[in-house]
Amino acid sequence: MNGGIKIKGQLKFYMQWPFILTVLLAVMDILVFTINVKAGAVASAFLAAYLLIVVFLYFHSKTAIMNELISFATQYGQVQKTLLREFIVPYALLDSNGKVLWLNDAFAQIAGKNRKFRKKISSLFPEVTADKLPDEEDSEVTFQFHDRDYRAVMRRIPMQKLLEESGLIEVEEHNDLTALYLFDETEMNRYIRQKEDEKLVTGLLYLDNYEEALNSVEEVRRSLLVALIERKLNQYFGEVDCLVKKLEKDKFILMMRNRSLEELKKKRFSILEDVKSVNVGNDMAVTISIGIGINAPTYTQNYEYSRIAIDLALGRGGDQVVIKDKDQMTYYGGKSQQMGKNTRVKARVKAHALREFMMSKEKVVVMGHKISDADAIGAAIGIYRAAKSLNKKAHIVVNNPTMSVRPVIERFKDNQDYEHDMFVDSNQAMDIVDFNTVVVVVDVNKPSYTECEELLHMTKTIVVLDHHRQGSEVIQNAVLSYIEPYASSACEMVAEILQYFGDDIKIYNIEADALYSGIMIDTNNFTSKTGVRTFEAAAFLRRCGADVTRVRKMFRDDVESYRAKAEAIRSVETYREVFALAVCPSEGLDSPTVIASQAANELLNVSSVKASFVLTDYRNEIYISARAIDEVNVQIIMERLGGGGHINMAGAQIPGVSVYTAMKQLKETLDQMIKEGDIQV
Repeated sequence: MNGGIKIKGQLKFYMQWPFILTVLLAVMDILVFTINVKAGAVASAFLAAYLLIVVFLYFHSKTAIMNELISFATQYGQVQKTLLREFIVPYALLDSNGKVLWLNDAFAQIAGKNRKFRKKISSLFPEVTADKLPDEEDSEVTFQFHDRDYRAVMRRIPMQKLLEESGLIEVEEHNDLTALYLFDETEMNRYIRQKEDEKLVTGLLYLDNYEEALNSVEEVRRSLLVALIERKLNQYFGEVDCLVKKLEKDKFILMMRNRSLEELKKKRFSILEDVKSVNVGNDMAVTISIGIGINAPTYTQNYEYSRIAIDLALGRGGDQVVIKDKDQMTYYGGKSQQMGKNTRVKARVKAHALREFMMSKEKVVVMGHKISDADAIGAAIGIYRAAKSLNKKAHIVVNNPTMSVRPVIERFKDNQDYEHDMFVDSNQAMDIVDFNTVVVVVDVNKPSYTECEELLHMTKTIVVLDHHRQGSEVIQNAVLSYIEPYASSACEMVAEILQYFGDDIKIYNIEADALYSGIMIDTNNFTSKTGVRTFEAAAFLRRCGADVTRVRKMFRDDVESYRAKAEAIRSVETYREVFALAVCPSEGLDSPTVIASQAANELLNVSSVKASFVLTDYRNEIYISARAIDEVNVQIIMERLGGGGHINMAGAQIPGVSVYTAMKQLKETLDQMIKEGDIQV
């Protein structure tokens, strides 16, 4: 049966050695004949006998040798198969579609199947789908199976490469096999989780309105109020093994393990609401802000993260928790309206600092956000007046002003008392700005939302004045940042700054009108987000010559805008019985985003509506205007969609989608936040 099998290689060469020796013996026999004929004949007889024995043994043993080789190969293959079957690492072979072709005992034991299992691997492990099978490089999939953690490593076995030298069969490329190895990582993951749980977490806790709360209670009860607050803090954090130590009268440091932080997350930091329940006769509820830093390479860096987080929490209005994990920010709370402070000390300090920066530079460039509104333009004009009072060259950056602000701008362009280059576009501004320029950003604190982001990289002297809550994206390296979320508008803040900027400053009535219009628009005619300082700023502007009638005439709608607003209100959809969702048409409108915000304000007049959302398609982006009175925090909703704003006035921009898709995303966001408890309806 071995007649068709030939020996080759080293074995063939080894078996041919007797024939090679026969040739040598024949040469020797010839030499013997030349010396002695009788001796040569004897040698020839022995040579013939040797040759017969060699030939006999060669052909007689060849079959036996081949049988032994085949037997060895069979036994060796069986040993390999047995070793692979009993291999301690779970191992399986899959076809190109993920069907199990073969599996060893360890794999069968884990899967709870016999070795004849021939179904798709995804029927065992749903995570190992056909698209996860390897192509050129190995692939890995992690999953849980029967409360154990596994890592599946898959390697492609090209059958064509294995068989191309055999010359026996041919296979198509798509018939390649996949070798799958399973590694049980349960114990390793347990140790990793244990290590993560033991990581040190640092945090800072501030009492937002410590002085105001104490002043609202009788003097004899102030120490009791402080003691009750500290007792509640110690009890709450003590339950999760967190150390609380007082740094100052209204500042605390937190030290805890990472697992303690996870417990606080599960509770969604209920301490934010618990502290407000402390009442010993105080008219103002105490609120707290917490900043936490995690996953920094060093403990010092962790503390720095917590400091950045607490600054962001305070910049967003307080009454919330901000967790900084490297470049990622997570927010909890922030649902209540921040109480405005009656003191103007901060405004006076910021005004003096702004004056010093302007005095040290030759030029001042002011810019607001893209698609500027009345608040951004009014605040920019106020800063322009401050710069001109110091005899500095000043410019306001505005690109393509919309119909909503064009009446304000036209009043300055047609006035001979103002330079022709008072308003410039981005290209002109980039030619103006250098290291001897102060760039003042008003009514926005996100660099990507500014009129010309490039200006922020062209000078080191950047000032930010804004009333919107801060998010993860902030303007870096600002030499002066004045962000007050409780302020009604940027115009209110600028009006306060102007009062302390200098005794020689004179505000003209046309400028006072612009500032007054910004406050009026952002407060919806003084009906939303107004405080004592809002009316004081308005009174100051009235004394400077602001006229309510002139302002009202500037912001009247044209017929098309009025129709668009009416259409948005007509097509309103009530979602979950408390949310008003509408779409504002944008065709033929110069500033549909302004009309959308006006429609959102109008929808709040419906008694059952807790929050309104109006969408409009403008310049290939979907703009969402969100409004609420006091029952829903629309800011945290818009942050989920990449936007921001205030608790009761916010917005977002969603590029590259249709109105239908954006509406669907909005509804899904509302559903998810209600499910998670971030929104109460």
